[in-house]
Amino acid sequence: MRRFVLLFISLLALVCPSAAQAPPAMRAQYQKMSAWVRDIVRDTERQTPHRAASSGESRVGAAPLLTAFVRVEGDGHSVLAPYQVRVLTQIDDICIAQIPLTKLAEVSRDGSVRRIEANRLHQTDMDTTAVVLNATPVYEGFMLPQAYTGEGVVVGVQDIGFDLTHPTLYDASGTRYRVRRLWDMISADTISSALPVGAEYTTADEIRALGCVRDGIISSHGTHTSGTAAGSGFGTPYRGMAYESDICLVANAVSDDLQFISPDDIYKYTYATDALGFKYIFDYADEVGKPCVVSFSEGSHQDFRGDDVLYYEMLDKIVGPGHILVASAGNEGLSERYMHKPAATPSAATDIRASESGYFSFSMRGSGNYEIKLTAHHHDQPAESATIATRDILALPDSMLIDTLRFADIPYFVQIAAYPSCYDDGDCVLEGRFSTVKKKAVSEGSADSVDVRLGFYESVTLDVIGASSDIELFTSAGYIYSDWGKSPIERSHNIHSPGAAPSVICVGANTHRRGFVNQFGNYITQEVGYQGDGDGARAIYSSTGPTFDGRIKPDVLAPGTNVMASYSSWVESPPTTLTRFTEFNGRTYPWGANSGTSMATPVVAGAIALWLQANPRLTPDDVRGVLSRTCRHVGAAPGSDYPNNEAGYGEIDVYRGLLDVLDLKTAIHDLSDTQPEAVRFALHGTRLHLDFASPVTQSVSWRVYSLGGVQMMQGQVPAGADGAVIDLTALPAAVYAVQLTSTSPGITGSTLVRKN
Repeated sequence: MRRFVLLFISLLALVCPSAAQAPPAMRAQYQKMSAWVRDIVRDTERQTPHRAASSGESRVGAAPLLTAFVRVEGDGHSVLAPYQVRVLTQIDDICIAQIPLTKLAEVSRDGSVRRIEANRLHQTDMDTTAVVLNATPVYEGFMLPQAYTGEGVVVGVQDIGFDLTHPTLYDASGTRYRVRRLWDMISADTISSALPVGAEYTTADEIRALGCVRDGIISSHGTHTSGTAAGSGFGTPYRGMAYESDICLVANAVSDDLQFISPDDIYKYTYATDALGFKYIFDYADEVGKPCVVSFSEGSHQDFRGDDVLYYEMLDKIVGPGHILVASAGNEGLSERYMHKPAATPSAATDIRASESGYFSFSMRGSGNYEIKLTAHHHDQPAESATIATRDILALPDSMLIDTLRFADIPYFVQIAAYPSCYDDGDCVLEGRFSTVKKKAVSEGSADSVDVRLGFYESVTLDVIGASSDIELFTSAGYIYSDWGKSPIERSHNIHSPGAAPSVICVGANTHRRGFVNQFGNYITQEVGYQGDGDGARAIYSSTGPTFDGRIKPDVLAPGTNVMASYSSWVESPPTTLTRFTEFNGRTYPWGANSGTSMATPVVAGAIALWLQANPRLTPDDVRGVLSRTCRHVGAAPGSDYPNNEAGYGEIDVYRGLLDVLDLKTAIHDLSDTQPEAVRFALHGTRLHLDFASPVTQSVSWRVYSLGGVQMMQGQVPAGADGAVIDLTALPAAVYAVQLTSTSPGITGSTLVRKN
């Protein structure tokens, strides 16, 4: 067995070459920085002589800018101005600011600066096994109430790939354009923009003239999510949830957008920039005096470093009454990326394998001192191993270990950092990665080679050891798997951030449809994510909780598999995956379906928009209360308690939730909390038409109530009728509840109508 021993000076040179020359007073205060910010400072110091960065010479004209959260004592503008920092916004003690990379070390040394935090770009949460799927409408089970359509509410969507000319962004007649604001963060048209990145467009003509946002030529993601949340459907069955709402769009940047971003600007796009996007939408809603819900179908892995600490705090500050943020859970429900070693168990072991990119990356949280052992099991030689103790890493400068092992003449590269958990400073976290070279010659001088990526050529085992330590292992790249006799691996703890944030409504996906009829009339079986018999079971790809700090997530499920909505006319899609086309303003627009928690999220956002129309002061906690009282208990194993880490409170019930928001079940005791399955309602002028699926076998009684619970009208439909008309002419303009009661199947239920 080999134990790591490193010389102080050689490690110092590996970790931070400039540190040997810099006096302690001039070093960056790394403890104030999130992990990625620390990496940026180290990279900058390697590339820039220390004397230039610390002298009076101004380098702001050449230095790239980092958009970051900064916690400060006092006024951020006055504290940060001496470092050429641009403060974009400040709420309480948290700023979002743009900092020259060469000034990061100086900013960290300021006594009024408590923390600097930033992280890389998110990714979209579409199911990666089948991105473009199609289906017959999944909203048939979500008959929207006649009275609430999202009118008077702002639906914000922060996403990529918007087709800004799609008819679903107009009203149902195609005459009123509903997108009120657009911030394209990667727009190249920035000459007159006052925004930190990209440009803002404030009129319908400006927005439509763009055609699509800058990354709209490669992605249709935002076209689909915005259509699901708020699209009019424009003559198709694919109407969104809040189809008469106002729409505010932010086209942010994700990892797929790097081709559109200059290398000098890449650090401007971070979690902090996304937080500015959410605030932009809420600020617009406040400007026009309307409540707002924002849909965000992107995410990244959680961590123990605290890279999300200020991010989550900022989200806490910008949501509240009439400000709701909804985000996707992620699509890692099939990922076996978690292993737990209880304190009572001396050790636990798992086999590991690098990802296709060649890395195995992990985080490990444990109490007390514990060790990890890496063992390579060779085909024809004895196994070789090395052991690493947390106390040894903590004793190193910057608590960072970098070394190279050689097992069977193959180099194993090791990099591990140790730090206290941001959730419990009594826990020690190891975060690192293992990798090998990708190829090895079969024999000396041979041109032939074999794949020797970690775990591909020989099996590699990772043991976690600690007689009294409770230890959890999480992987972010690569794979863990256990053969007989090793520790069990779980598909859990994989909720994405910011869906994991306490103040965000986190949405998982469930499934009702296993196939679709395409534009050629062919039924295509497409069962991605499908399990059960179409009863709303959680889609197997949908991520599950708990969060890294032990909270239950997701909060709710909604249909995410085979969800039909608008598709971009700027992106070519395979013809067999589309179901219909619409001609509008001389252009052809497709409609199709996607799968993933990306698709479930705007369903919930649109539903909340309807609830906000009924009560514009709803808070995130209010919404969770509605979900707790009205969700359908599906998505988890039979007999499960709700909420749980598979399904949250269950599948959203839009209509029942609306009745709860209006408190109608209290005011009207005999009101059904479901809509009738065999009745279609249509309001023509002041006449409410009831269309029965088939002639009723028994008479139907009907009652019309005010929202205060007063019965306004009543009547009866005789047996044998296939429909009826209720004349509301004598009633004043208002919203009314209509209750139908009958022993005929599918007739009993209620709906809401609005008489103008």
